[in-house]
Amino acid sequence: MSDRHHTLHTTEIDAPARVVHDIIADVSRWPVFFTPNIHVEHVERGERTERIRIWATAGGEVKQWTSRRDLDPEALTVRFRQEVSAHPVVSMGGTWRAAALSPTRTRLELHHDFTVVDDAPEHVAWVNAALDGNSDAELAGIKRVAERYDELDALMFSFEDTVRIEGDARDVFDFLNRADLWPQRLPHVSRLGLTEDQPGVQVMAMDTKAADGSVHTTESVRVVRGGDRIVYKQTTVPALMSAHTGCWTLTPRGGGVDVTSQHTVVVRPEAVEKVLGAGRTVADARNYVRNALSTNSRATLGHAKAYAEARRGG
Repeated sequence: MSDRHHTLHTTEIDAPARVVHDIIADVSRWPVFFTPNIHVEHVERGERTERIRIWATAGGEVKQWTSRRDLDPEALTVRFRQEVSAHPVVSMGGTWRAAALSPTRTRLELHHDFTVVDDAPEHVAWVNAALDGNSDAELAGIKRVAERYDELDALMFSFEDTVRIEGDARDVFDFLNRADLWPQRLPHVSRLGLTEDQPGVQVMAMDTKAADGSVHTTESVRVVRGGDRIVYKQTTVPALMSAHTGCWTLTPRGGGVDVTSQHTVVVRPEAVEKVLGAGRTVADARNYVRNALSTNSRATLGHAKAYAEARRGG
């Protein structure tokens, strides 16, 4: 049997332990808060136990796994155990623990234990390096969010746009899924590179032109969920944002399909005046970001509509 290895990563946070624990407990917002996390969805959910599926970057690769989590809000702990792991991991689990140092300061501990294929030293080294990178990023993300928790309602917001398409949902999905063809199909996309080393996991880099003529370069990971949903996270975002996730959702209805583009954004407050000018506020940044993202999304949906309706008409 492979030896079990253990790691511990810690940080101290200027926020109450309850706030820190609540951030860890709510996995739905992890892709927005934590750099490595691309997408998280619940498989099962109870009052104190849940099974989740996670897509995240590790060691420069996109990995996915399924975990069971046990939440103890009194002890301020969350225990987790992977049920299905990704090579070279055979098993992995651990515990988040938020310990109050004072009413306004917390020591956060992240414990891991793991085994790897054949207990090979190169696999142990790879997992240790991945855990160091991801754990440090997650702890930094929790610290950043917790220490600005009172501002979060102003900094974080979501919105969506929906377009009705009188076409076949399969054609609409093809248009959205084949992002590699967007430079030929979408005027606002000037460059796009896409790789799909794993089926349904797309890594892409894209240059888009804004209405004011500026060009923005973003990098994203997209996860294709069946034929009706594509979720994504920008891993390189414009300066005005600290995080941006999104989802394309197709809902067949009455012989056509409703297509929704949903965005969740966190504004980077220290960048607002640098990007928008002196005296501009977070509210101005929210309006600017929403207008820019909505304009591009609606443009994409407009071209998807023309594509799908032309194919049905032909």
